Amino acid sequence: MISAEKLYTTYQAVLNNCELFSGLSREQWLDLLQDFHEEKWTRNTCIINHQKFLFHFYIITSGRLKMYNTDKHSEKEHTLFLLKRSDVFDIFCLFDGIKHRVFYECLDDIKVLAIPMDKLRDWLKNNPGQYQFFLAYAGKMMRTLEENVSQLIFQNISIRLLKLLIENVNAESQKLELINDLPNKEIANLIGSTRAVVNRHLQLLKQNGLINIARNQLEVQDFSQLLKELQEQDKSDK
Repeated sequence: MISAEKLYTTYQAVLNNCELFSGLSREQWLDLLQDFHEEKWTRNTCIINHQKFLFHFYIITSGRLKMYNTDKHSEKEHTLFLLKRSDVFDIFCLFDGIKHRVFYECLDDIKVLAIPMDKLRDWLKNNPGQYQFFLAYAGKMMRTLEENVSQLIFQNISIRLLKLLIENVNAESQKLELINDLPNKEIANLIGSTRAVVNRHLQLLKQNGLINIARNQLEVQDFSQLLKELQEQDKSDK
């Protein structure tokens, strides 16, 4: 078992960037980290055991993890959240103690910090001031799901794809991140489409000089034009 001091030293940047635990001092982190341990999951690992997330809570320290659901009859899949470094899960199980019937798949080699749910609940009882950050984080997730549902119902594939690209462009570097190396099937799962349809729309964006696709990497060529394209399509869709 790695000491709390070692965990804090190793993952300080990740922990300080974790919205759920905003404002924690070094001493508070050291107290909380006594009950955490490290886990490593290899790329393409699929986690379908709902019990695992009922009894443990995780902070991602590296890699990407998709949280998804699937229809057993049609075998269609939809990605609910694409989780990354400093994100946490499963907050639903933390709050209600009920199995969350979703699945997880590692898109990269993953490292997480894990804590037993009962230990985290005990810590929250002793640190009630932290609830404001937990509620704010839960509200953010609910708003994301609300927006997701609205897009699936009211917006066409082209608009959904443009929004996904724009939302994942780094404001400072103007570079596409998080989804830049995902296969078209994974992008399709994020916007409720199919690989073939997404591929067709990406090729159109490429032909118009808005993006570039090379060596399994997706790059935004002109962010301002991408925004303009979204505005124009949004108007024509109404």
